[in-house]
Amino acid sequence: MKVKEIMRKPAAFCTPDTNLAAASELLRKYGCGCLPVVGEGGNVIGMITDRDVCVALGTRDVKPSQILVYEIMPARLFTCAPEDDVHCALKTIRRQQIRRLPVIDRSGVLHGVLCMDEIVSRAKRHAGKHEISFDDVVKTYQSICERRLPGLTRRAAAA
Repeated sequence: MKVKEIMRKPAAFCTPDTNLAAASELLRKYGCGCLPVVGEGGNVIGMITDRDVCVALGTRDVKPSQILVYEIMPARLFTCAPEDDVHCALKTIRRQQIRRLPVIDRSGVLHGVLCMDEIVSRAKRHAGKHEISFDDVVKTYQSICERRLPGLTRRAAAA
């Protein structure tokens, strides 16, 4: 199964100069948990999540309209392509412990967002070779949920 078959499209997005009040409104309006950040050339340059917004607002004593997306945008960006096999995208999701991937073409243009919601909704108990299985979903969520804290062993993190 190809990413393009299950990605959410069109995807809501913002720009680096969007303030967090406006970004929050986009998240609410479109019922999504992330916004790809699109630069002047139309390419995806980052991604923010509802959690990024909440943490930024909870740790600063300023109005949401005074914080711009580029100030909170994580430095690293992980993506997939519309033609990628969904299992390849799942490997990235597991390895990076994320729940969503912007789907971009070779030019960096946004085509949609691949979310765990869509992946779960397509999972089958007895999946064929190119389908998403319940085991794929469980394995992915286990990887996402595994705590990896710097300087702590797994046992210390669980305590």
